[in-house]
Amino acid sequence: MTMNHLSDLLKLFASTYRNKSLLRYMDRTAEERWHEWSGEQLAEQTMLAAQALVRAGVKPGDRVALYTQNMMEGIITELGLMAIRAVCVPLYATCSPEQVAFITEHAGVQLIFVGEQFQYNNVYPLLANHPTLRQMVILDERVVRDPSDERSEYFDTFLSMGDAMPYETEVRAQLGAGTADETAVIIYTSGTTGTPKGVQITHHMILSQVERHQQLFPTLGDHDVSVNFLPLSHVFEKLWVYYCLATGVKVAVVTNPKRIMELMPQIRPTVMCNVPRYWEKVYQGVQEHIEQAKPVMQRIYRKALRVGHKYHIDYRIHGRKAPWGLRISNAFYRYTVFYILKRVLGLERGRFFPTAGAPLSNEINEFLQSAGFNIVVGYGLSESAATVSCYLPGRYVIGSVGEVVPGVEVRIAPETQEIQLRGDTITPGYYHNDEANATAFTEDGWFRTGDAGRLEGRTLFFTERIKELYKTSNGKYIAPQQVEALLSSSPLIEQCAVVADQRKFVAALIYPNYEQLRRRLRERGQEALADLPTAELAQRSEVSDLLLSHIEPLQAHLAGFEKVKRIALLAEPFSIEAGTLTPTLKLKRKAILEQYAELIEKLYL
Repeated sequence: MTMNHLSDLLKLFASTYRNKSLLRYMDRTAEERWHEWSGEQLAEQTMLAAQALVRAGVKPGDRVALYTQNMMEGIITELGLMAIRAVCVPLYATCSPEQVAFITEHAGVQLIFVGEQFQYNNVYPLLANHPTLRQMVILDERVVRDPSDERSEYFDTFLSMGDAMPYETEVRAQLGAGTADETAVIIYTSGTTGTPKGVQITHHMILSQVERHQQLFPTLGDHDVSVNFLPLSHVFEKLWVYYCLATGVKVAVVTNPKRIMELMPQIRPTVMCNVPRYWEKVYQGVQEHIEQAKPVMQRIYRKALRVGHKYHIDYRIHGRKAPWGLRISNAFYRYTVFYILKRVLGLERGRFFPTAGAPLSNEINEFLQSAGFNIVVGYGLSESAATVSCYLPGRYVIGSVGEVVPGVEVRIAPETQEIQLRGDTITPGYYHNDEANATAFTEDGWFRTGDAGRLEGRTLFFTERIKELYKTSNGKYIAPQQVEALLSSSPLIEQCAVVADQRKFVAALIYPNYEQLRRRLRERGQEALADLPTAELAQRSEVSDLLLSHIEPLQAHLAGFEKVKRIALLAEPFSIEAGTLTPTLKLKRKAILEQYAELIEKLYL
């Protein structure tokens, strides 16, 4: 079925996927039962949401905010917005009251949907003096409303109030009336630096990506299951969910991302999009499992990994046919050793796993590919409606971010090595921000990504965020993300932030995996040290020395000026709450440098 507007999804749900299970979600009872909706049910619920939005006075082009965790109510609300040609403004569930106030005012939001108590508490004070915001709808019925609240209602009530013929008539009048160039979503950048900007994403941009991915991955279909646990305010997850629903892939919604490891064996997805941090934890967990195994099992695991590496890295990714004996050996380990590992993770049915949002170290990538985890590394931005490039089935280059997908043009600026983009999936501009638009595009119409990279044929290599490049006092340039990805591959390191700008050498702030660290200390006979409280352990020079010796081999291929020479251990992790991570879990470097200024200065004494 050819689609020109996201409202066409309702026809697809009600016809092609009428009896197919499309959405799976867990209820909020103590029993936590899973429920499933067929395409017909999803279409019916979307229609009800659209009617309720019409009853609430939402018109084509109006901006409506979704400030919530991933919830099935949020998904049908967004689909309802598409049906009546309104614009969805997604906010991260972790946004502060100040961020919510700025975005809702800048976008002119009239109606906002909130998920849980945290979001309700942040929005309620805004209702009294916000210039455009007139109503709030609460998705979670367990939220306790303020006694004086007269401007919000629960989602079930909101939905039931729209179940009337005049509202249905208005929705049906809008269905089919939309055009492809209408704005569907405005995604506000997470704001690692400066004020967030509202990226306009049109219906055409989303549907072009859906069609393109259906062509690139033609075997994905209604037999597949995906898990939705990255926030739907993230362009990667949002576009992936639209792609899945349009392709008949069942989407299992996870509201609390911290429970993903626990829930994976229940969901058993065949595909899912993810960020490198998830795979770093998988890598660290598997490494720990191998290290703790009996010697005979350690030998079996390592043999399996050597075979997997030879099969996948030396042959498969180059499109070469492996020798018969190697194919037999790899198949044996695939259905024994690796199957057991994947089953523990709930990934034994996994077919491929798109991964983007930050660099994934080559070491972890090769390890996962060797173990049969088909990681599909990609590159994209909100401004490109996600995918610019990705690994294609059967061919890719480790260290790259894949091949540039059809329909997107990429060029590398000669002087800065900036990746610049042009094509039908590139944003028409930032919402109500002429200044940002003037600097975001070149005179000949190419979008400036702010990322450095290189092209080899159609294969794209990401180097670094240009604004994040550090220059040492010796004039050498350091790409911090590259070094951080290397260090994060260690099972002893949870998080790290490199420091180097205008410094004479590279240093790093490290939040260790304290459980692993204590185990390593006990193995070395340092029980008294291992038993110290975390705050004291972080101050001990013996521990810093141990970690430095541990990470030295990881930096073996780096140039001398790129290597971390000194480290400081942190007792608390970087976090969104502390203001050191963005909602997409990227480091907020300026905030880190400010918060840890005194500790950093001590590294250079």
